[in-house]
Amino acid sequence: MGKVFIGCGAGFSGDRFDAASAVVDTLARCDGERFLIFEVLAERTLAIAQRLRLNNPDAGYSPYLDAYLEPILKKAKTHKIRIVSNLGAANPVAAAKRVHAIAREQKIDDVKVAVVLGDDLLGVYGPEEIQKLPTLEGISLGDREIIAANVYLGAQSIADALALNVDVVLVGRTTDAALTLGPLLHVHQWPTDDWDRLAQGTLAGHLLECGGQVTGAYFADPGFKEVPNLAEVGFPIAEIDATGDLVISKADHTGGLVSKATVTEQILYEMHDPGNYLTPDVTLNVTDVKLQDLAADRVRVSGARGKPPPPTLKVTVSVDGGWLGEGEITYAGPNALARAELAAAVIWRRSQILGIQEPLRVDIFGTGAVHDNDMSARRQKQKIPADGEYRVRAAIRSVHKKTAQQIADEVQSLYCSGPAAGGGVRQYVSQQVSTASVLVAPDMVIPHVRVELVSA
Repeated sequence: MGKVFIGCGAGFSGDRFDAASAVVDTLARCDGERFLIFEVLAERTLAIAQRLRLNNPDAGYSPYLDAYLEPILKKAKTHKIRIVSNLGAANPVAAAKRVHAIAREQKIDDVKVAVVLGDDLLGVYGPEEIQKLPTLEGISLGDREIIAANVYLGAQSIADALALNVDVVLVGRTTDAALTLGPLLHVHQWPTDDWDRLAQGTLAGHLLECGGQVTGAYFADPGFKEVPNLAEVGFPIAEIDATGDLVISKADHTGGLVSKATVTEQILYEMHDPGNYLTPDVTLNVTDVKLQDLAADRVRVSGARGKPPPPTLKVTVSVDGGWLGEGEITYAGPNALARAELAAAVIWRRSQILGIQEPLRVDIFGTGAVHDNDMSARRQKQKIPADGEYRVRAAIRSVHKKTAQQIADEVQSLYCSGPAAGGGVRQYVSQQVSTASVLVAPDMVIPHVRVELVSA
């Protein structure tokens, strides 16, 4: 069996929409099995999608599905490039129906779509059972209302879906790396206990999952780490043969950079223990990984080692997080800092007058606020210029929408009821979701694959 070529078209929800076109063009010239992944699902993204589905049973898939697939679906079908993505989010079946609709609109014949289901534990277990599971991180569940509970599935279900000879596979919550490992299991037929090759495939997925991060985006730091033509950064492509040999490159005729440094940074990204990177498929060890420059923008990655996966699976549990109220206003010119500080003091006092009990945070941006605390201790120790440009931000999280709105409104009232010359007010009140991570035994999870046939 020859090489498998897997390109990434998105590394987060809302990532650059036109990046996949150059990846597809490059994959079309590759000699071997070709796949295109879109990784768009974070814990909070999925929680928001679950809430949308509660309000509308036809919603809950990625709101960016059309933006990502419309430009490339016909070309991918023409060149037999199969698409694997978590664009399904909280509703893979509805996402599949939307893919079929796009295919009809573009007059693309015979597009077959498979969905992977089983990650939504609320479809099988009651909230009371989930509340009793051991918490790994995040909030205490207690008796809080559970909006969603999604387990991280592994790669085998994706491989099973591809075995049905489909053009598109849509999943909900899997590990990010599974989007890459699934096609490798399907094509190379690796045994599920071939830990070192599973480790190489998982590492390939980890390198691809964040899109342009491995090709110079987010890596760039002018004067220290130069990256050419970042505005047209090319997204990554992995080449993996049956032995697990892995090469990372990028789309042809694009900007960006693939180097040992960019690959190293992405390997270490979100890796709390390089010797034990836990997934449902394998425990990955990257401590012996070696990198080799093969040519410009081509790096070989070898030496990943694997051992059996942990005995439990991770579940993200989402609960109602109340409301977030925010307001911002800018002060500029002579004595701007004093006016900004007065505005902050007014907001604090107004919250007391209104009887608001929830914790309030007020920051002055331009004074080191990112690294400051609620009491502005850092700013008080520094010599900040009195003249300049400063932006005041007030934020509160409350179980009551009214309270969140009150703080946003207090910032707006500073236009005429605050210090001189405030401007550029922005207000935002949004419903929030809080999350916790819990662990379940694998026998609690029943993943399954379903083919969504083209509707008439």
